[in-house]
Amino acid sequence: MNRPKAIILLGIILLLTGCTDFFMICSLNPFYVGKNIALKPEMEGRWSALPLKMKKVTDKEESPDVWNQMDTTAVWKIERVINKETRKTKQGKDSVVFSPVDYYSVKLLSNQSDSLVYKFKMVLFTVNQRLYADFMSVENSGLEKSRFAMESYFKVHTLARIDLSGEQCKISWLGAGYMKDMIEKKRVRVSYRWVSGAGRLLLTGSSEQLTGMIERYAGETRFVDWEKQQAMLKLNRIK
Repeated sequence: MNRPKAIILLGIILLLTGCTDFFMICSLNPFYVGKNIALKPEMEGRWSALPLKMKKVTDKEESPDVWNQMDTTAVWKIERVINKETRKTKQGKDSVVFSPVDYYSVKLLSNQSDSLVYKFKMVLFTVNQRLYADFMSVENSGLEKSRFAMESYFKVHTLARIDLSGEQCKISWLGAGYMKDMIEKKRVRVSYRWVSGAGRLLLTGSSEQLTGMIERYAGETRFVDWEKQQAMLKLNRIK
């Protein structure tokens, strides 16, 4: 999807859903470059999800209700994608070749019927020895039951930091308000567009520019405190 069309469509869908309160920053381009892609077999499996509240500075702060029904009641099934291709042998016979690729599918499955409700592409990557994930929507059957799906309805990307520890995985998405504040205070420099009709910031910088931003700012709490992002989940492995 070209840039002007993506911005127009994003504004339309936000107006139609009536949602102007978004918790994740989104980008037209991936947050990673190819050399940083990582594979983590321990990410694969079935997980249950629990919402996490952001760390408060004062007792007066209130954490918003971020997640919708499906985000925390669905089973999160994560698996590495394997392409299946039929090729001709020298003898002219069909031969099936399986080729694993360098990204994962994240499927949100109904806890009752195990049917697919939402699907995302997840690319894991490392910057300064920290693990991050780039999420992009693949197919969604609706918006009303999942905050995650609504935030990334079109082919836009969201950025999260990943903390893997045994049978648990903590995911913290970089917040839209947090990013807006950093840009306004000139703490970071990155290309963006303001979708005025929706009141939402959309990053438009290249993957190289976004990687540079992560290298410089994402590893320092004074710039990005990953414990204070509004959209956070804890995944527990289902055995």
